[in-house]
Amino acid sequence: MDLIGDARNLLGRANTEAHFAATLLKARGPGVALIPPHRYVAVVRALEAYGPAGAAIALASAGHGNSVAILDERGPVTFSELDKRSTAFANALRAKGFKPGNSIGILVRNHRGIYEAIFAGAKLGARTLLLNTDFAGPQLADVCKREDVTVLVHDDEFTPIVSGYEPPLGHVLAWIDESDQPDGRLSIDELIAGAKTSTPPRPGRKQRIVLLTSGTTGTPKGAPRDLGLSMVIPGGYLSKIPLRSGRSVLLAAPAFHAWGLLSSMLALGLGNTLVMARRFDPKAAVATLEEHHCDALITVPILLSRLVAAADAEIGDRDLSALRIIAVSGSALAPELATRTMDLLGDVVYNLYGSTEVAYATIATPEDLRAAPGTVGRPPYGTTIKLLDPAGHEVTAGETGRIFVGNSIQFEGYTGGGNKEQVAGLMSTGDVGHFDPDGRLFVDGRDDDMIVSGGENVFPREIEELLTTHESIVEAAVIGVEDADFGARLRAFVVRKDEAGIDEEGVRDFVKANLARYKVPREVRFLDELPRNPAGKVVKRLLADS
Repeated sequence: MDLIGDARNLLGRANTEAHFAATLLKARGPGVALIPPHRYVAVVRALEAYGPAGAAIALASAGHGNSVAILDERGPVTFSELDKRSTAFANALRAKGFKPGNSIGILVRNHRGIYEAIFAGAKLGARTLLLNTDFAGPQLADVCKREDVTVLVHDDEFTPIVSGYEPPLGHVLAWIDESDQPDGRLSIDELIAGAKTSTPPRPGRKQRIVLLTSGTTGTPKGAPRDLGLSMVIPGGYLSKIPLRSGRSVLLAAPAFHAWGLLSSMLALGLGNTLVMARRFDPKAAVATLEEHHCDALITVPILLSRLVAAADAEIGDRDLSALRIIAVSGSALAPELATRTMDLLGDVVYNLYGSTEVAYATIATPEDLRAAPGTVGRPPYGTTIKLLDPAGHEVTAGETGRIFVGNSIQFEGYTGGGNKEQVAGLMSTGDVGHFDPDGRLFVDGRDDDMIVSGGENVFPREIEELLTTHESIVEAAVIGVEDADFGARLRAFVVRKDEAGIDEEGVRDFVKANLARYKVPREVRFLDELPRNPAGKVVKRLLADS
């Protein structure tokens, strides 16, 4: 046994936890001292009994009980109300026969229902499965069967999609449109109204959140996470993205996605008001930022692009001076978009790079993005990034290599079996990238996206980022298609601002003037929009047949 090595690892973990505990106290601010001592006892009990999610709502309720926790299309709900409603929902499910370790499936848009279900899951010791709102019926049924979903919480609009899976404890409606006539299924509100409000018993096990890997066809993999007592995930996030307590935060990212979930749960845990709508509308989002004096916006690049276009048109009529943070993740942030956003709204953009499997890897601050607009930043304290060649050796400075991440918050393997590739304790993100001389990471593309054309290695991302800098191009994607002479040829898909702005020859000439000859697409196709999943990632496999 390597006792010295084990001792060093333990000491390192202790130092990391202490570092991030201080970060969390800073984020909560002086208001943390206003919580009555007897309420801390309840918070500690919730942490021990129900884990981090249960403690988060207990802490927020103790310090901000009468403040608005969530403002959605149904109106406001306070932290105390959210805590009580999730307790009643948990008790109602227990009364129906739900047991610790059973699975709750959640298929909802952005509204209070997803948080009521998640916090209820914490109080039940449940496996909590967050489902993609883009799922087709067969996909949803496959995932629910694999994950053994015991009760399925969903918006009424998804009733046709969930009809192929009948969970043992049935369906629960999280949102019902006024025009809908539910087919006898109970709603969260009805279950809460008839349930006990007493504190749920200790479930004897902590909640596990099961996130799904990105994808809109096939069966996505489940990536479970034990929500332990570590400060690493919230601390690393807050050490770079300075959310603070008692503010308003606009959530314009899917709450079921890892990025939206992490950001919104941190915002709630800090006692912020989370403002959200079921569907994103850029003009409405700009109006919301002004109306509620939002301190932070949580979003994904494609929605940020649409919001910036709306804000640009209205900037003279809107007061967005309260906006201190625009935090983005989920897909690549184009350098041009980062710069354009900061030129319009100030140096407030933060870009988190990570994956469902590794959590976060790096976070770029506004200073990073001004100095190097294409960067994804540097790793937070306690995280290691290494770039490896195919043999598992570190590449030399400035060279491109496969990105591997080392931290204490990696997932433990997919629910259906298998894991991400690991080398010496570091986990692959599936991307390739390089460091600049100042230690900032740049993602050059997916390690399986590399196109070999005429013997030359091409990563599409470089071409895509260049194309988006053209004044007539809104967005672009590049793929490789089979070619008898070159092995593969480049095909670009371009969304134009207007048809007169640029033609196929103009696209090729623009790339030829800025990049090597072998990076010029041989084909250019124009689309009204690129196919994307709810997290904003372009689904390139859908382009192959276009």
